[in-house]
Amino acid sequence: QVQLVESGGGLVQPGGSLRLSCAASGSIFNIYGMGWYRQAPGKQRELVAYITSGGSTNYGDSVRGRVTISRDNAKNTVILQMNSLKPEDTAVYYCNAAIRQQDDARWRDYWGQGTQVSVSS
Repeated sequence: QVQLVESGGGLVQPGGSLRLSCAASGSIFNIYGMGWYRQAPGKQRELVAYITSGGSTNYGDSVRGRVTISRDNAKNTVILQMNSLKPEDTAVYYCNAAIRQQDDARWRDYWGQGTQVSVSS
């Protein structure tokens, strides 16, 4: 079994910062990519940021320049540093990872349970 456990969400004022963390655990053989998506009420889930095992990154248009994604491959952890937050950043943020388990040749997508980020004065 594989689990993704997120932490770091909460309430912050506009212009503030938050740091989200996600740790993958379980019978992991390899992780290709890890990242964050978000979903606001009434909207589709969208990419926030993604990073591969080699360090290549991809950012969503709405957050580019305000967020930074980093990864600790040894700890199977991905960090999302969010700055200059806006009310429109309010959403549930989900951790995602492409993982290959021990004794399984297939790559599978895993999701965390989500953490609420609210930006409001």
